[in-house]
Amino acid sequence: MEEDLERYESEVELKIYKEYHDVLPMFRYVVETERRFYLANHVDLQVREANGSVFFEVEMKDAWVWDMFRPARFLEHVKVLTFRDVNVEELEQQEISI
Repeated sequence: MEEDLERYESEVELKIYKEYHDVLPMFRYVVETERRFYLANHVDLQVREANGSVFFEVEMKDAWVWDMFRPARFLEHVKVLTFRDVNVEELEQQEISI
């Protein structure tokens, strides 16, 4: 039973990796939070403060999320609030030749 679950999770991770590789050229940014990994075409990162604590508000539009438990990974709008680090990286745009 445990081996079946591990095999299933490995298969799903491989499927997501292949999907990530296929969709990567469609996106402009990579966003990494402590909980999720996203690809997005628009990212707005704001530093907020409330009651003496600093947190990050990240809004993404036209996004894809690496999440094995989510049946649909393409998202129109995402908002993440976190007290942890957020990494936003702009991808190099590659020319597509036909």
